[in-house]
Amino acid sequence: RHISVFTPSVKCEAEKNKSQWKTMGPAKVPVPSPNKFLQKHSKEPKLPGRKNEQDGKKLPALSVPRRTDHPVMGIQSKKNFINTNAVAVITGLPKKPQPIYVDRRQGDKYLLETSGLVPKYIKKKDYGVTPKYITQRKEDTKRAQKEYEASIVEHLKKRAMKRLSDEERMNLLQGLKKNWEEVYRDFQCLPVEIDTIPKKLYKEKLELQMKQLERDIEVIEKHKVIYIANE
Repeated sequence: RHISVFTPSVKCEAEKNKSQWKTMGPAKVPVPSPNKFLQKHSKEPKLPGRKNEQDGKKLPALSVPRRTDHPVMGIQSKKNFINTNAVAVITGLPKKPQPIYVDRRQGDKYLLETSGLVPKYIKKKDYGVTPKYITQRKEDTKRAQKEYEASIVEHLKKRAMKRLSDEERMNLLQGLKKNWEEVYRDFQCLPVEIDTIPKKLYKEKLELQMKQLERDIEVIEKHKVIYIANE
């Protein structure tokens, strides 16, 4: 039968630690001294003592009279306050009533000045001036458009593309409009009653030509920059 070599050491450790924590805690608990009993308000936080001067600095002078100050006695004035007040009321301008607004017939009255209905913004110094962020945004947009056009030109040069000049673009646009006017003139010359198949086919042909010319004119007017392939 196999017997472990560590059996004697395990038995020794078990006998040593057998009754060490048998009472769910230390066997002997230190008893507090009778002289150190809990007193009233002993656990409340205590504030630091008040200092006469904070960090050696003098306190600011008070704007109110001190308790030891006495008023100056014996000063009299010969001013007639009744007559002065009467003259000020007679010669003064009448007080203007404050403008108000009412939201409904039985509603409460509110001051018009603080309601936001008075257009005070027109009195600002920068009224009517374009804000800086809009100007900056326009400049950024123009710079981005120039960079984009430059990249397109470079790309089209590699692909052997040619940019249509403004004069050629205007000539092309005028030619398309002239062709549309000619087709429209032929369309107006059609008879009122179209009762034969050739007349119907001719009318449909003119309508298709007018629609195609209108599309081409719209494309050229919408796009300022046009590229064509080199022949």
